[in-house]
Amino acid sequence: MYQLIETEKYNKKLLKFFKKHRNKLIKYEKTVTMLENNPYHPSLRLHKLQGKLQEFYSVYIDMEHRIIIDFIIIDKQIILIDIGSHDEVYQG
Repeated sequence: MYQLIETEKYNKKLLKFFKKHRNKLIKYEKTVTMLENNPYHPSLRLHKLQGKLQEFYSVYIDMEHRIIIDFIIIDKQIILIDIGSHDEVYQG
């Protein structure tokens, strides 16, 4: 099992996200549970990002929204960085 680490900045973004997208709570919880258990699960579509976010990875909540993560395989830690739509996380 992997350890998820939520930064203060991430928690603030998460609160903003749920104010705008209250209907995504169940999908978010499912995504986070899968991420803890098996970040390589095909449903998450784990992939390395490019450009200014090239040091991070992304997993999908649904086709529109994603979570940006720092994926540290050695310590089995996943640091949650950002949440939002594709455009929101690339502008952020």
